[in-house]
Amino acid sequence: MVIVTRLNGERFALNPDLVQRIDSVPDTILTLVDGTKYLVKESMTEVIDLINAQRATVIARAQQMANDGTSSLPDLTLVTPIAEEEK
Repeated sequence: MVIVTRLNGERFALNPDLVQRIDSVPDTILTLVDGTKYLVKESMTEVIDLINAQRATVIARAQQMANDGTSSLPDLTLVTPIAEEEK
């Protein structure tokens, strides 16, 4: 998630994977894949930098987990599929 600021000063977290387009006309408009639009105070360059930093953090954390041996998958042996529970 990246933190951006609406024009009224309200901050909110945005999933950067949902951003389809960023326009600067002159305000910065974020358009999501579902068509939702947000006007934000940050410049286009700032938003792109935030998204790049967030993605770099995810990649770095994944690499760290792989190196630490903490990237093992969770034990799902106790998970029962819903279809079996309904029988």
